Amino acid sequence: MEAAPKRHTILVVDDNPDLRKLMSLGLPDLGDFEVITAEDGIEGLTQCAELQPSCMVIDVMMPGLDGYQLVRAIRGDPQTAHIPLIILTAKVQEKDQYIGLASGADQYLCKPVLPSELSRAIAKAITIGEAERNRKQLALVEEPFEDNQR
Repeated sequence: MEAAPKRHTILVVDDNPDLRKLMSLGLPDLGDFEVITAEDGIEGLTQCAELQPSCMVIDVMMPGLDGYQLVRAIRGDPQTAHIPLIILTAKVQEKDQYIGLASGADQYLCKPVLPSELSRAIAKAITIGEAERNRKQLALVEEPFEDNQR
């Protein structure tokens, strides 16, 4: 008898209840995902430590602990640093994307996003190894963002 394929636990951290509900209902139809939600960064950090999800989808603009702070906290903890992180936000400027990736996110997506695009991003993030994540971080350090709006 073959073992059932592993379901991936996706922790969605967003203060928008409609988006959390949409992801909870939609993502399982697009992949072998079980979706857990948190309504802010503090709850997301607590659930991350407890659940050790397969991947996290994180909004930036949240009360308490914003998405960038949450990403840095997760990457700074050896127990959670390995978890793939995707920022999904309405912040679309290039400097925002740079901040998100420099904070340690594996991917940066802008709202609105097609469910199929998010599903592909999650699948890709889950396959990223620590060496590739470190290589991407090093590349960001070596080529710093230049703010052209000075």
